[in-house]
Amino acid sequence: MKSSTLLKAGIAGSVISALCCFTPVLVILFGAVGLAAWVGYLDYVLMPSLLFFLALTVFALSRKAKEGKTGD
Repeated sequence: MKSSTLLKAGIAGSVISALCCFTPVLVILFGAVGLAAWVGYLDYVLMPSLLFFLALTVFALSRKAKEGKTGD
């Protein structure tokens, strides 16, 4: 997979996970849909996904930097 694709996926996933972690977007959405009982379990999913996407972003940035050094 290209490092630019990994970088885009990592940044997009990080932004979406951060929005859902630090703002009540999913809490309001789950309450409106009737799934408010699941709100307690959001941290079990959102925090690992945020960490995964941040790690993916760092990996893609390091891979892109290595490609830039070898490409010159």
